[in-house]
Amino acid sequence: MKRILITGYKATELGIYSMKHPGIDMIKKAIRKQLIPWIEEGLSWVIVSGQWGVELWAAEVAIELKASYPDLRLAVITPFLEQEEKWNDQKKEIYNGILTNADYVNSVTKKKYDGPWQFKEKDRFLLQNSDGLLLMYDEEQDGSPKYIKELALKHALVVDYPIFTITGEDLQHLAEDEQFNQFDE
Repeated sequence: MKRILITGYKATELGIYSMKHPGIDMIKKAIRKQLIPWIEEGLSWVIVSGQWGVELWAAEVAIELKASYPDLRLAVITPFLEQEEKWNDQKKEIYNGILTNADYVNSVTKKKYDGPWQFKEKDRFLLQNSDGLLLMYDEEQDGSPKYIKELALKHALVVDYPIFTITGEDLQHLAEDEQFNQFDE
């Protein structure tokens, strides 16, 4: 697997409204834990569409990992131009920092927001141009990731396309392990 698409919940779907929310660190740790073995086995591209939430946290993890794995690349392929247009200044600053550190930045539809079709087009394009999916999604917590999951499952019927998930339970186990390790020290 050379190119992994990472997506999942938007921050608001997780009830995260602050950049200091402790859940962000746990999500980033879970993503890092998944990525490192893949990088060591030849993963060269992390692909996100840059939506606020799991995708941007994954991009931050990829940028951090580039220090230890200089061959790792980050692609940010948005559904439409200027998707951050209505974000607040703090979010825009973080987003622009990620774009600056990305190795490839582009937009699927080459125009500003025009309708929900752009999200479907983005999902199709990203699935066709990646070798697997890392999805933060939990069947018990509905949200926007269900759409790409459905599309990815159909895609996997046609081509070899592994789908990996990070669930709420995975995050809970990771948090418990961290707590246990801190207690153990």
